[in-house]
Amino acid sequence: MDENLTLIWEKCLQFMRDNLNAAEDNTDLKKLENSFDLLFDNVRPVSLVSNNLTLLVPSDFYKEYIEDNYLSLLSAALKKNIGKGVKLWYSVMENKPSGQEKPITLNVKGKSVPTPKMQETLPPSFSANLINPFVVPGMKKINIDSNLKADFSFDNYVEGESNKFASTVAKSIAKRPGATAFNPLFLYGGYGVGKTHLGHAVGLEVKHAYPEKVVLYLSSEKFIQQFVSAAKAHKQTEFANFYQMVDVLIIDDIQFLSGKKSTQDSFFHIFDYLHQNGKQIILTSDKAPVDILDIQDRIVSRFKWGLSAEIKSPDFDTRRKIIVDKLSRDGIVLTEDMLDYLASEVKTNVRELIGVINSVIAYSTIYKSDLSLELLKETISKIAANQKKVINIPYIQEVVCEYFGIQREQLLSKTRKREIALPRQLAMYFAKEFTNATFNKIGEEMGGKDHSTVMYACDTIKDVSKIDKEVKKYVKELTEKIKQ
Repeated sequence: MDENLTLIWEKCLQFMRDNLNAAEDNTDLKKLENSFDLLFDNVRPVSLVSNNLTLLVPSDFYKEYIEDNYLSLLSAALKKNIGKGVKLWYSVMENKPSGQEKPITLNVKGKSVPTPKMQETLPPSFSANLINPFVVPGMKKINIDSNLKADFSFDNYVEGESNKFASTVAKSIAKRPGATAFNPLFLYGGYGVGKTHLGHAVGLEVKHAYPEKVVLYLSSEKFIQQFVSAAKAHKQTEFANFYQMVDVLIIDDIQFLSGKKSTQDSFFHIFDYLHQNGKQIILTSDKAPVDILDIQDRIVSRFKWGLSAEIKSPDFDTRRKIIVDKLSRDGIVLTEDMLDYLASEVKTNVRELIGVINSVIAYSTIYKSDLSLELLKETISKIAANQKKVINIPYIQEVVCEYFGIQREQLLSKTRKREIALPRQLAMYFAKEFTNATFNKIGEEMGGKDHSTVMYACDTIKDVSKIDKEVKKYVKELTEKIKQ
């Protein structure tokens, strides 16, 4: 590297540090001061030709972070130490699609020049900062535990009308991971309908057909924990580059990225890298992409690049198939009327259905009783008595109506009488507090109300409960009743 360029760059960095240190009353700038060295320690000037300065950065994340947070300050530093008309270019050390990178112009017009090509080798001073061998994508394959459950295979996955489409697509992906139009595959549906099972099934099939491929399954909570740990240790780059080595990435419950801005930023760049390089991404969620709250639009748009497939609660025939499949693997045979009773009684999801089956088997084993229709009814009755009621919108409506002594039809009506309007607003408020439903969904469940009506109701209850003792009492007592 040219010694003169190194000196100029050091002066620019010092100028930026001085201005950040001087910003004692500016909270935002003080926050940037804390991340300054972490960021710019991994940035190197490559060339300065005809007022075109090229910086070498480890990934697109660095480029975007500089542009979003330091561009004005960097512009001032370049103007002071180089002069007017400087144009900033980035040489990104990631495999990028063919084509030229558009330069970032620093508040002045200047003649554009082609983006310099990415360096063939890394500067020694840069490589000295790297901790693991995964920091440069493509260096070598890695051996990791895929976290896949052997029981969650396609062989053990029972198809029915509720999941046939998703299952067919998943099998297609397993044959050609990353090479179909279904990338990402976004599986969504309620609790316990088989989303996780299908994700594992794809991973297991890929590992069997392509042993050399790196497959990784994890929950979004685990992903978030890993990112937080990496950030605390100043190892975000190593974190990102580790995930860039994965061929098939399966993340469960992606909706929990909601509100995690920094983690979302990291996930976005990992997603882009994997997708651009033909790697397969499979995501599961309890909501459709558009219904996930507090998540970046650019991430939601990428969820829609491939295919979103809903898995619904199993119908009667599918539930019956699941029961037969589960019991046959345990060596248990039920009569037709017993199978029909089980399938008709447990209607919510696969997980609950299997739980009931296991309870029946355990009850029969412990008490040495032969399985009979009467035993099934008795066991399911006991299970129902011991289960907590699920907090959903109909349940909240039931509690509110009972509390105020009104009918559900009145709650969902259009009347504006206070004795009905207030309970209705409270029901909307609690629906937002206790469920993951969107404003639109709550509006639908509350008699077809507009989403703005629900938003207004939630805001009203929040504000009024602070100054009105009666409403505050309603909120407190209803909260306790709903939790019970």
